[in-house]
Amino acid sequence: MVKFKRSKNFSKKNIKQVPQNTAIVYKLKNTSGKNLYTGIAGRRRGTARLLEHKNKKSEKIPGTTKFQYVQTKNKEIAKRIERQIIKKERPKFNQQNR
Repeated sequence: MVKFKRSKNFSKKNIKQVPQNTAIVYKLKNTSGKNLYTGIAGRRRGTARLLEHKNKKSEKIPGTTKFQYVQTKNKEIAKRIERQIIKKERPKFNQQNR
């Protein structure tokens, strides 16, 4: 399994520090550190995608207070990692669990 960056507060300031040069896999977590949602963002979309979860009513995940991410070489690798995490951790808000 890949090594995610340390959890950060789910703030605009921290989101804007996410690197844009590669695809990412990210986890949205609650206060206790439980994974609520796992997603991916392609190159140059990481910050925008996380801000969508922060700002767009239709994209918000209730209870999100922290996030983690890992950089990948490309979006195909990110998708593979996302599937593995969803299968293992079964985040509450991923569509596979609805």
